[in-house]
Amino acid sequence: MASHSSPVSLLIVASLLVVGSLMAVSAGNFYQEFDITWGDGRGKILNNGELLTLNLDKASGSGFQSKNEYLFGKIDMQLKLVPGNSAGTVTAYYLSSKGSTWDEIDFEFLGNLSGDPYILHTNVFTQGKGNREQQFYLWLDPTADFHTYSITWNPKRIIFSVDDTPIREFKNLESKGLPFPKSQPMRIYSSLWNADDWATRGGLVKTDWSNAPFTASYRNFNANACGWSNGASSCGGNSSPAVSNNQTWLSEELDSAGQGRLQWVQKNYMVYDYCKDIKRFPQGLPLECNSS
Repeated sequence: MASHSSPVSLLIVASLLVVGSLMAVSAGNFYQEFDITWGDGRGKILNNGELLTLNLDKASGSGFQSKNEYLFGKIDMQLKLVPGNSAGTVTAYYLSSKGSTWDEIDFEFLGNLSGDPYILHTNVFTQGKGNREQQFYLWLDPTADFHTYSITWNPKRIIFSVDDTPIREFKNLESKGLPFPKSQPMRIYSSLWNADDWATRGGLVKTDWSNAPFTASYRNFNANACGWSNGASSCGGNSSPAVSNNQTWLSEELDSAGQGRLQWVQKNYMVYDYCKDIKRFPQGLPLECNSS
């Protein structure tokens, strides 16, 4: 990884923090938008629906899912992750469809020892096939305050963002024979669970239960999205809905400034890229790795 201490990097970090603090995300009510699906009371909706917390102790973790399904959207959620020694814990926030050939778009936050950064793990599954992991450190402390984690999913691309800064782009390359998530509606899911068999340094560092319960917090959910109900999209079409004034995300792509920020993140903070793992793919890298 490159050094983070150059004047240019510090200037970019400062500007990113300003952008993050100015973001206005309209708050969805968790009572209206989500169901806590497991955890035997360890998941809680608080503050009249404005805050949701998930807890993990030695007996169980917890999780929730959206009441609605979506086919394309810009999904924003503010998260504050487990603070302190979070080794062994995983906080997942993702979109997923059902069935054996499901589609999925993943954020997973892999806990670590106190003072060491979280690893932000991303993946995209199409028709039940994943193995497209990219992992990042963050330029911010995800445990000290809430930060906005966004998935922009439209017919042409998927963009992962942190505080409106793009960290990953996954393009539709169906023209080259690669499937793309565009026909299966997905729900939003999140969970906090113990994964100390693999999450931290390949399972070498175990969960310290003296720190339990571990808590992840959520607020300011917003879905500017095409809802899916009774086999139809609220946007009209199944795969290429008409773009209206409040659906600019449906044709969103990264402009030159966005591409620059994406490249900066990937140069300075990416810690794993499946497209550079030639040992894993001795027969050749996946096709999308060679496409601009």
